[in-house]
Amino acid sequence: MDTHIELLERHGPMTGKEMAESSQMDYFLLWKACHQNPNIITKTIGSRYLRLDKHVEGLARLSPSILREFCNYTVIGLAEQSEALNQKADKLHREIIEISGKKRRLAEYIMEHVIDSQPEPGLIRKNTCFIIAGDVAFEMAHLEPRPEFSTGTMVNGSDLDIVIVYRDLPESTLNSLDASVYENKYSLLRNPVYNEEIDYVIKDLAKVEKQLAFDSFEAMVASKILDEGAFLCGSFELFSEIKQMVADFGIPGKLSALKEQASIERESARRKLLALSDTVILDKEMRQLFYTTSEREEFF
Repeated sequence: MDTHIELLERHGPMTGKEMAESSQMDYFLLWKACHQNPNIITKTIGSRYLRLDKHVEGLARLSPSILREFCNYTVIGLAEQSEALNQKADKLHREIIEISGKKRRLAEYIMEHVIDSQPEPGLIRKNTCFIIAGDVAFEMAHLEPRPEFSTGTMVNGSDLDIVIVYRDLPESTLNSLDASVYENKYSLLRNPVYNEEIDYVIKDLAKVEKQLAFDSFEAMVASKILDEGAFLCGSFELFSEIKQMVADFGIPGKLSALKEQASIERESARRKLLALSDTVILDKEMRQLFYTTSEREEFF
């Protein structure tokens, strides 16, 4: 009897990561085995959303990658374990939403602290908005340890992607704000209680309008982040104005077309991977779609 079948019979439904750790099987071979066996059922929770990636033809792919989706967001079981599988999947979904909520509340707490520490907090609240994006905005945050990009320090899963947009701020106020966010970024990173990473960018409304032209890779990424971002703190009026600008520039439609193409490519890659007789993925494009060595979002 296959190892993965024995595991499911013994332990009941498991996530892809749990199965891989218990079986010591290669991730790709385990993924194939679970999707090719008619006696195995799977349930994937959460959502797939658009990522823009220079390493992928057409620049668009879906996140999470096939492997991360299998490991962290998919529950596998035997056909007769469907009830237990649904219960485990529902529990996993609730846990991921809870993780996302905690990270969002932490981001709000830190940014509120940043605002209150400024010489003129009222000016910041009136002329600046703080937007949360990435995994947290999609309620897909995770706690898988990973190295922070610049230092290699291990951090606690999904980072806190924050876009700070302002208008009519004096240079001295802007410099003070940036310094405070930067200080809190590294304080949070060094604090063993948190080990969280803040990834942030500060820009004015004029730069936002220029990026919404969607005429370069950097502008496309910035536009996507503004489209998906959720209000964190600061000026909700400014946040609403930005969302209206995003709509006026037709960004949702452009991103929808890219996501549709990425979905087609994902399904094509999935079929090709399942049909492979090899034990390793040799095609560079398919390797990128399956493994995705980095899920880090670039900020502009």
